[in-house]
Amino acid sequence: MKNQLYSIVLLSYFSEKRLESVYNEVKLNFEKENIPFEFIIIDDGSKDQSFEKALELEKKYTNIRAYQLSKNYNSQYAKFAGFSLAKGNCVTSMPDDGQVPIEVYIKMYRLWQEGEKIIIPYRTDRSDGFISDILSKSYYKVMNYLSEVKFPPGGADIFTIDREVLDIINEKIHPINTSMIVEVLRLGFDPYYFGFDRPKNKYCKSRWTMKKKIRLAKDTFFSSSSFPIKFITTMGITSFILSLLLILFSIWYKIFGSKYIAGFSIPGWTTTLIFISMFSGLILLSLGIISEYIWRIYEEVKDRPGYIIKQKEDQR
Repeated sequence: MKNQLYSIVLLSYFSEKRLESVYNEVKLNFEKENIPFEFIIIDDGSKDQSFEKALELEKKYTNIRAYQLSKNYNSQYAKFAGFSLAKGNCVTSMPDDGQVPIEVYIKMYRLWQEGEKIIIPYRTDRSDGFISDILSKSYYKVMNYLSEVKFPPGGADIFTIDREVLDIINEKIHPINTSMIVEVLRLGFDPYYFGFDRPKNKYCKSRWTMKKKIRLAKDTFFSSSSFPIKFITTMGITSFILSLLLILFSIWYKIFGSKYIAGFSIPGWTTTLIFISMFSGLILLSLGIISEYIWRIYEEVKDRPGYIIKQKEDQR
């Protein structure tokens, strides 16, 4: 197949010192492989000189386009923004911290040339620390068990998609309280997976805070799983059956029983207090789960944009 344009969306956040080196690495390796590409820099509301540096590179290189979001949205929304601007026949995103080897992008492009619509690489070894690794692996195991989409081992951050898939994402998906990987996996197309080893270099320190990770985990879970709602229904039915059995037991015990169970005297108010506490907890848990869904519905019906890209004339 003839080499066609590969859109690289660089997710920039406080990247002033890394932008040019990342571009030069991509340029060097892609030119060796004869891969034409465009380099779209999406600045996610950085407060340093990242965007000014991106504009300098845009003037210097014809295949670079630089844009800035109106505020810091997070990398998931920056991906949606960058993908909406892509002109290539296939598109991918790239972090600015070197956590994904350039060879992975070349392999994804070659697989796309062979006819794959969605190519998803995943890290075979996260090396983010013992606790972080355990939490991440456990989270994605739970997700694969409870959600309607299936993630690769340990989850995935990047992927390459065909223009057909990109058009569906841009035209059909509203980027609110979701993640790009969930929406891509939901489409089907039989994704192609392969593992890779993350390089051990100075750029490998992630800037994802625990707060951002928790928010992403919640958005990913509630946007891809109906289990919590089904769990509430099951819990309600189970509670009803248990309550009915307890009523029957109480009637029987009142008529035929005594004031002692296994030799212990049980005051009447004890069981009442226990059941009130238990069912109050179940009610609050149910309301909390329902609230997560209602809040997401509320955000969706407001039809606000998931991101805002500043006009270029306002940025210069």
